[in-house]
Amino acid sequence: MCRPKIGPEQFAVLEAELDKGPIAHGWPDQTWTLARIQAVIRRRLRVSLSIAAVYQTMRRGGWSRQAPARRALERDDAAVASWMKDTWPRVE
Repeated sequence: MCRPKIGPEQFAVLEAELDKGPIAHGWPDQTWTLARIQAVIRRRLRVSLSIAAVYQTMRRGGWSRQAPARRALERDDAAVASWMKDTWPRVE
């Protein structure tokens, strides 16, 4: 296996940047994706990594893929039910 391209000091800088959130880096929402993390690494650390290498770097640093713990507050269950009943059969 190859040696990591990002050392512990650089990873600490990356974590500090990630703690600022995606909006602080110019993205319109609060979602970190591997491509966004890759862009932060490229801009802030001046290191070019593939998406796979970003994934491995984040895993090595103790980060994991996250899924929302609950549904969005904006979700309208009545609208979803109506769409499933009326629109989905036509689409299907």
